[in-house]
Formats: sequence, structure tokens, C-alpha cells
Amino acid sequence: MTLNTIILLVISNVFMTFAWYGHLKFKDSPIWIAIFASWGLALFEYAFQVPANRIGSEVLSITQLKILQEAITLVVFTVIAYLVFGETLKWNNLVSFVLLVGAVYFAFLK
Repeated sequence: MTLNTIILLVISNVFMTFAWYGHLKFKDSPIWIAIFASWGLALFEYAFQVPANRIGSEVLSITQLKILQEAITLVVFTVIAYLVFGETLKWNNLVSFVLLVGAVYFAFLK
């Protein structure tokens, strides 16, 4: 696994989290603005995600890439939900994350 892949996936997921959920901070804006703003952010998400997968596929299987990406997505989402939206982390969220880390561990076993 390369550090470049992880860094690119983190950046990609920051853009995607804001594309999917950022508009919820601006619920008074027309939906068409939210759609186009989200679409524009998603373009940047792909600009980082595609190279991350290309680089990562040199050393990881596609399944490993997907599981890694999902784990990164949850971490990035949790941080943004806390910092931007004021969400709190509950015990069941922590248990879910621990189970996900277990899934990542098993996915990378030889």
C-alpha cells in the first residue's frame, strides 16, 4: 500500500463529503444551486480518486482498494460531521468503526 494512495483518497473523500453533505449547511439555497455546487465539488473528488486508484492498483487488489476507501470515507466523514455539523460520536458509531477496522485487517491478510 502506498502513502500516496492514502493521501489522495483522503483528499478525494474530503471533496466528496462536502459534495454530498455540505449543501445541508445552506438549506435556504435553491436545490439547483446545491446540485451544481455538489457536482462541481465531485469533479475535484474524481481528480484525486482516479489517480489514487491507479497508483494503489499497482500493489493492492480492487477489493482491497475499495475497503480502504470505505474506511477512509468513514473517518473523513466523522471528522467533518463533528467539526462542520456539530455531530457527536456515539458508542454504536465507535463499535461500527472498530468492526470496520477489523474488516480492513481481514481484507489485507495474505
